[in-house]
Amino acid sequence: MSLLEVEKINSYYGDSHILFDVSLEVGKNEVVALLGRNGAGKTTTLRTIMGVLAPRGGRIRLSGREIQGLPTYEIARMGLQLVPEERAIFGQLSVEENLRLAALSAEKPWSLERIYEFFPRLGERRRSGGRQLSGGEQQMLAIARALIRDAQIILLDEPFEGLAPLIVRDLVRVSRELAAQGRTILIVEQNVVAALSFSDRVYVVNNGHVVWQGTPAELEADPALMKTHLGV
Repeated sequence: MSLLEVEKINSYYGDSHILFDVSLEVGKNEVVALLGRNGAGKTTTLRTIMGVLAPRGGRIRLSGREIQGLPTYEIARMGLQLVPEERAIFGQLSVEENLRLAALSAEKPWSLERIYEFFPRLGERRRSGGRQLSGGEQQMLAIARALIRDAQIILLDEPFEGLAPLIVRDLVRVSRELAAQGRTILIVEQNVVAALSFSDRVYVVNNGHVVWQGTPAELEADPALMKTHLGV
């Protein structure tokens, strides 16, 4: 049994049908990439899994338990953590205050020392306010807030978007380390090369439909598919 199972979910924004019978699985200790062009339905898939958007039909299971329809906070307590594209850190709080706040309701929170081992830059900026951080530092903090809660699965929504290449390189390194340590990750990303560099399996989404699934090697071996659906 997969850790996360998504079975034929259909999601809407108002009357607009966005996801059509989307199904995917994420196994324990697996990194799965969800790829597609802008507007394909990737972020909507993550928001539906996390309970931000309730599906109209279909099932979502975490460790065998159905979670569709549950409030977001309850899903988070069960071990899912979404790192949203907009990061949503508290700008008026310091780095350390953001982390301590995230850890308050965690069953087995990571220590701050462990977080700073992954993100030395956050250790250096621990007393800096969220608004004082660069875009890359804010992204590090957003990921660190999910880690400190010892999430079963981390949902990463466009973690490399708009960041300088050097920052992307550092975040890819951290992602690879997390994958090597057995963390379970579902990542949505426009930077196809970066996402494929540490993913075990890939789903490609187009216009709200899953149109392909396989390994990174299989995807890279099909340039026509990559050009059609990913623009690569």
